[in-house]
Amino acid sequence: MPSVADVVHSDPEILGGTPVFAGTRVPVKTLFEYPEAGETLDEFLQQFPSVSRERALVALELAGDSVLDRARSP
Repeated sequence: MPSVADVVHSDPEILGGTPVFAGTRVPVKTLFEYPEAGETLDEFLQQFPSVSRERALVALELAGDSVLDRARSP
């Protein structure tokens, strides 16, 4: 699986350091806002064609892994 650095990039010169999908100016947070607003992954991808489905799915998988890792007892 690609690493976080392969999918997400943060640079103070790009949107003030907001984490974006690598190679784009699309904030990763936007991906998580779409389901909250009742919209689908396909709608996100249509709105932001510079983000590939593969990158979006990897970002979701990495986020899920992070949640599960934090939920495990030490």
